[in-house]
Amino acid sequence: MRKRLAFALMLVLAGALPASAAVKASDVIQRAIDGFVRPAYARLHDHADSLAKTMHALCQAPSRDNLDAARAEFSGVVDAWSVVEIIRFGPIAENNRLERMLFWPDRKSIGLKQVQAALAGKDPTAADPAQLATKSVAMQGLGALEFVLYGDGAGQLVGRDDAYRCAYGAAIAGNVETIAGEVGDDWNEPNGFAALWANPGPQNALYHHGTEAVTELVGVFINELEMVRDVRLKGFLGAKPEADKPKQAIYWRSQNTARSLTGNLAGMDTLFQASQLGDALPPDARWMAESVHIQLTNGIEAAKAIRGPIDKALADPALRQKLDYFSLVTSSLTTLIGTRLTAEFGLTAGFSSLDGD
Repeated sequence: MRKRLAFALMLVLAGALPASAAVKASDVIQRAIDGFVRPAYARLHDHADSLAKTMHALCQAPSRDNLDAARAEFSGVVDAWSVVEIIRFGPIAENNRLERMLFWPDRKSIGLKQVQAALAGKDPTAADPAQLATKSVAMQGLGALEFVLYGDGAGQLVGRDDAYRCAYGAAIAGNVETIAGEVGDDWNEPNGFAALWANPGPQNALYHHGTEAVTELVGVFINELEMVRDVRLKGFLGAKPEADKPKQAIYWRSQNTARSLTGNLAGMDTLFQASQLGDALPPDARWMAESVHIQLTNGIEAAKAIRGPIDKALADPALRQKLDYFSLVTSSLTTLIGTRLTAEFGLTAGFSSLDGD
């Protein structure tokens, strides 16, 4: 499976930020935590809690209205998760939480086969949230729940003929809610990871200098722009229409592909603004911060214009052009942040690479 290697920044100056900026690295990181990470996880937990409750309501009273409600709540969780998933380090990286929340891409359909097997065999342990949490990561997150709600046989959720499918879906929703809550709690722990990231120093086990803490933050933008463009977008958008692979798109069954792309860029924009990273730039370079915001906003608007089945969007020349523009925006941002902004901070970028089989 293709994995994203960590973004490497080679430190070339002793200071984390330009001396002229009069901005402390610890302040930038603390603003990122308080202004983005913590509220984003609180929002995710709220949506996940609503999804879990809606799934239980569907199981207790199967109906078209309750299924529609569960699907709407699922889309809400996708939106909230897409915003905060750009933070791939810290608490979410512990105990396989990241993969348990979303196992994707599943290029060999290993996860899909496991979910289908559980549904076919009515595996009772998969319908128990506690036991589900110990199973394959591919069986317990958003990808699995999407198949339950939208995959082959999902129509049976409106009746009582397949109570197991709903019970399994409810277990997944409960698992997602638990993970969101645990990660949110860990970010709020006074002496937890957040304290380490925001207080670099010689005695800090993870961040010995402010440069390392800022490198982690800047790396979010560069790594995630690459992930969104080269893995999420180009995984289904071909150079020409005949090379498109709509069923390789994330959340294609639930029609949340573009919603996910929107959330990813929205998360980056909110994080950039909350951290006030641009204030650390020298005065003659602060135009970069406004340019980052404008380009992220343009990318968000392009993705928002695309709703409905992704295969139909790909077949529509106007919407396809929006996807091409989205790709161009992310490429431009990679250059702006990964080359020009990092140079202003005294960092030189060693771009991450994607390895694959």
